[in-house]
Amino acid sequence: MTTDTQAYFDEHGYYHAKGIFRPNEVLALTADFDRIVHQLVASGEDVDATWDGGEAAKIAKAGDRILHTHNVQKYSRVWLNAFLNERFLDVVEALIGPDIILHHSKLFQKPAEAGSPFPMHQDWPYFPTVNDTMIAGIIHVSRATDQMGCLRVYPGSHKLGRIEGADGRRQNDLLDRYPIEEAIVVEAEPGDVVFFHYFTLHGSMPNRSDAVRKTVLCQMYSGTDRVEDGNRHPDERMVLRGWNHHISRAAAGEAA
Repeated sequence: MTTDTQAYFDEHGYYHAKGIFRPNEVLALTADFDRIVHQLVASGEDVDATWDGGEAAKIAKAGDRILHTHNVQKYSRVWLNAFLNERFLDVVEALIGPDIILHHSKLFQKPAEAGSPFPMHQDWPYFPTVNDTMIAGIIHVSRATDQMGCLRVYPGSHKLGRIEGADGRRQNDLLDRYPIEEAIVVEAEPGDVVFFHYFTLHGSMPNRSDAVRKTVLCQMYSGTDRVEDGNRHPDERMVLRGWNHHISRAAAGEAA
């Protein structure tokens, strides 16, 4: 599996791993997902991660929203266990090697009928690494269909490398050549994980279905890599497998 998985990912910039989490595991993950959402809503904090800017406005409507928090492993041991799941990490190792570092995780709940979209973008502008090993794994605890606003990608677009201004929040002449409406739709089932490189052009349309879409995104990089100096995005630096070759006493104790 390792060779085939890596070859597919290297060619297409994404990989759909089906049934990584078993039904009983999905039930436990869903229960804690819902508990996190309940706690977020009860907190009174602003938990809507809907993007501003003209690009989002092109595909959104008034009242769209998406519930969000960083680092679900700080809420739930069940979710920490998910990131340490051997089947999950076996795929990650096939993609980036045996040293796997958690950068951060993100919960996204797209409400039924009014779930916010994400315009086409690359992830690298938000947390660039020196060797560009950063990938994401989207863990699905609900179905994700086209109508529910599932992931869309342009296969092979990771070969474009770093596109300046590709954060999805502003107009970009190069991104205009990759309209979200023409991107490949990646529908998924509960327990599936969709991995993609942080150069891969991706986004999602609104959720206009009558069902809630529930996902947790796990962002990871190789232990032989490191986040570029000066980046202020939270970097957990948690070793999920193997070794962190760039950790130091100061970095281990440094506040995010």
